[in-house]
Parts: sequence; structure tokens; C-alpha cells
Amino acid sequence: MTSEPRAMTRDDRKVLAGTLAGTTIEWYDFFIYAQAAGLVFGPLFLAPVNEQAPGLATLISLATIGISFLFRPLGAIIAGRYGDRLGRKRMLVLTLLLMGAATTLIGLLPTYGSIGVAAPVALILLRILQGFSAGGEWGGAALLSVEHAPRERRGWWGAFPQIGVPIGLILATGVLWIMSAVTTPEQFQAWGWRVPFLLSLTLIVIGYLVRRAVEESPVFEELQRRTKTSSAPLRDLFRHNSKNVMLTALIFVANNAAGYLLIAYFISYGTTTLGLSRRSVLLATVAGSVGWLVFTLYGGVLSDRVGRVRTFQIGYALVFVWMIPLFLLMETRNIWLFTAAIVVLTIGLGLSYGPMSAMYAEMFPVSVRYSGVAIGYALGAILGGAFAPTIAQALVQSTGSALSVGAYIMVLCVISLAAVTAVKEPKGADLGLTRQPIA
Repeated sequence: MTSEPRAMTRDDRKVLAGTLAGTTIEWYDFFIYAQAAGLVFGPLFLAPVNEQAPGLATLISLATIGISFLFRPLGAIIAGRYGDRLGRKRMLVLTLLLMGAATTLIGLLPTYGSIGVAAPVALILLRILQGFSAGGEWGGAALLSVEHAPRERRGWWGAFPQIGVPIGLILATGVLWIMSAVTTPEQFQAWGWRVPFLLSLTLIVIGYLVRRAVEESPVFEELQRRTKTSSAPLRDLFRHNSKNVMLTALIFVANNAAGYLLIAYFISYGTTTLGLSRRSVLLATVAGSVGWLVFTLYGGVLSDRVGRVRTFQIGYALVFVWMIPLFLLMETRNIWLFTAAIVVLTIGLGLSYGPMSAMYAEMFPVSVRYSGVAIGYALGAILGGAFAPTIAQALVQSTGSALSVGAYIMVLCVISLAAVTAVKEPKGADLGLTRQPIA
């Protein structure tokens, strides 16, 4: 017989609120950049290129999104090393502050017209700092949530840091929509785009206060009491768990690539290629974000019932079969069909994202868990979403059809589906110290 799940306590709610608030703010910051890259960074920070070839400027601007992903593994390695030695909570507070500082500075950055080539250089450096912070954020938030969770509800609890992504996207898109609505195109280009970046400062203060109130993971505290943490978690990770690091990276590839089409590419594609209004496309993105939130939560719940692997398999199958219909609907240039296409995509997107925190945590022993989940996630982001908007833009420009983008995502779905199928179902694995020798 299975025991009844314990009732959620006040401390439990603080944990979920802390992981959700922090990841929401982190991803708001990250996505504001991604969306602004498709809307304004080309003409403002790449002015000479934009005058000669606006399409190329958009392509380069979207490519700066991917540059930050290259530094995610460095953030994951450093945050993972100290998160496995000093605790999940400390690293989460630090990554939140780093992301907020970088985002606020982008909002204050002079453009090419003011300081010349120093403008795009500074923009890229601040984007790199965002990538470094994001690399360390997700692993700590996922573990803080899952390691506090009752065994039978890990998927549900682990979905809370996951929904920080669609909520952050809703906030980012919503603020951009408001600024587009209250400013003229000229005002938005001149100063309106800066407001969402500067708002980050207020959000960071809120997130810092919420996150500081969260207790350290009980699993990590048990490790601290019973053993000295490894002085070289990265070496130990790759010596004993390199296969799982690679599997976690490949499992994430298709989800992250498809997710970044929603986060960054569809806005640019809808406005510049299809000629739809910016405000309408932004609202379509908000609708898609709400769907992503709902189905991510459901994916976590479903994984507690049928298993992590099966939930991922269902999600990736749905993304695969929807790719061609998605772009056929978008190419009608009807905003309602455009919106419907995005919302249906989020069903598979959520089911292949909701179970991730719980599944990844269950795949690694506690002494290297932060390093393992953070590095696997960061590598998957490089292979998946880092250059997905750029690749999508290049495919459309070279083939003249967005169906080529659908085929690209379908190939990644096959890769991720094969990787998750290779995992032995980890649901219910012991997250404590029984899976490793005690020093």
C-alpha cells in the first residue's frame, strides 16, 4: 500500500514560491533580450549593417542570443561546483543578482549612434553575463524544489521552477506589448524598449527577498552532516556519470529549440516575414505562454502517474507531428490561426518540459547532482535553443519556406526521443545518500 501524500506546509509553500519567483525573474530578464533582439537591436546596435542589409542585421542580432548559451556551461560548472559544496540556496541568490545587474545595464546601454562599435561589444558582454547566470540558475532551482518534495509528488513540485519559463515569457511579452501600445514606433525605438530592462531592478529586489526566506535543501543538509562533500565534483561527475550528462543534454535539445521558436523567432517571423502587427503577434505569444504554463504543470503531474520517460515520449511525439501543420497555419497570415498554431504546439512543449526537474534530479547521486543537472541542461541548451532562431531565420531565407524550420525541429525531436527512451525509468529513485559511498 502507498501512504497518503503529506499535506503541504507553510515551509513547503515558501520553497515553491522561492523557486518559482526566482526562475520567473531570471527568465524574464533572459527573454526580454531575446525578444528585443528580433525587434530593435539590429537597427540600434548594428546600424551600418542594418542600412546595407536589414535581413543580415536581424540574423546577426538573433545570433547574439545564441552567444550567451556558449557561456551557460561555464556558469553551470562554477555554480554546480559550489552548489554541491556550499548549498543550492547560496548559488541561487548569486545567480539572481548577476542576471539582474546585466539586464539593468542593457537598459542603460548607449547605442551605436552614440558610442560606435563599443555599443554592440558591450551588448554582447552583458549578454554573456546573462548566459553565465542562466547556466547556474536552473539546476539549483530544480534541485531545491525536487529535494524538498515528497517522493510521490516530485514531478508536481519540480514543475514549479519549470513554469518560471512561460511566466517569465508572459511578463516579458506583456511588458513589451504595453510599451508598444503606449508609444509610437519612433518612441519605442528611441526609449520604449529600455523600460522592460530597467524594470528588472524592481523584480530582482522582490526575488531576492523571497528566495532568501527559503531553507536549504534537506538532502544537501543531510550530505553536509554525514560526509565531506567531494573537493572535485566535476571530476567525479564525468568519471561515474558521463553517460547521464550526455543523455540529459540530448533529451533537452528538441524542447529547447522548439521553445526558443516561441520565445524569440515567432515574433520576428510574424512581424517581418508575415507582416502581422507587432501587438497582435505579442498577444499570440502571451496566449502560447499561458498554454505552455498549463501543460508544463500537467506534464509534472502526469509524470508522477505514468513515469518521466513516458511523459517525455508523449510530449515529443506531439511536437513532431505538429511541426508541419504549425507552419502551414502560420503562413495563412491569419492572426487567429497563427495563435492557434502556437497554443497547440505548447501541449507537447509542456509535456516534454514539466517532468524535467524531477527526472534529472533522480538520475544523479547527491554529491554531484547540482553539477550534473546544470551541465546537462546547459549543454542541451547549446545544442538546442542557442542558435535555433538564427537557424530558423537562415532556413527561411535560403529555402523561401518555413516548412524547412519544421523539418529541422522534427529531426531534433527524433534525437531527443531516442535519448529519453534510452533512460531507465528513474521515477521514485532515492535522492538521499544511499546511492553513493559515505566518506
